[in-house]
Amino acid sequence: MPNPGLEPYSAGTFRPGYFETRLAANPNRGQVWVHICDYLSRFIPANSRVLELGAGWCDFANHVEAARVVAMDLDSTVQKAAANHVEAVVGDCTDLSQFGSAEFDVVFASNLLEHLDRDLAEKLLAEAARVLAPSGRLILMQPNFRLNPGGYFDDFTHVAIYTDRSLSDYLTSLGWKVEFVMPRFLPLTLKSKASRLTFLVPWYMRSPIKPLAGQMLLVAAPNGTTHVAR
Repeated sequence: MPNPGLEPYSAGTFRPGYFETRLAANPNRGQVWVHICDYLSRFIPANSRVLELGAGWCDFANHVEAARVVAMDLDSTVQKAAANHVEAVVGDCTDLSQFGSAEFDVVFASNLLEHLDRDLAEKLLAEAARVLAPSGRLILMQPNFRLNPGGYFDDFTHVAIYTDRSLSDYLTSLGWKVEFVMPRFLPLTLKSKASRLTFLVPWYMRSPIKPLAGQMLLVAAPNGTTHVAR
């Protein structure tokens, strides 16, 4: 996760105290992401080469089924969190120069763009388009300001506002083809006693009724390429 225009930190650190406050270890997180990755598999063929940006605890990277998985984050936590089959990279997600053009089939990011000023967000999105194969996909999970404006800035590192509408328009303006939007995907946070009820996650994602929904899901293709979800 790139440094969102704040004071410089030592290499391998996003922001002192961030993992202890906003991203503290949670024994239930892994099982929740098993269900999330199962849902997202409709957009991720099993032979895909996958890059997760702002990977943090590698919740997605460790559980997605793919031929190759790379997890990248500015914070060195990514190195200790990555499973054995995951390539952990400490680095700035707005600079993907170490990766070749069309090297990946999927670029995934969860709760990342809201931490970036607009110029950094555009650098990240341009780099994502470059490293994606022509038939690739960008998958974004983001807090949706329209659904929970009161809780959006409870994270002290949030600097940008996105809704399902504005993010779709933003990507389209940058040349992406938005192919799937779910404005209500998950609650804004899983930091509650209810997070232990992981068996309810598949039901929640399928249900048209989503109490406490605050996160959206968006899938886009580079250069106007279109896909049909399975």
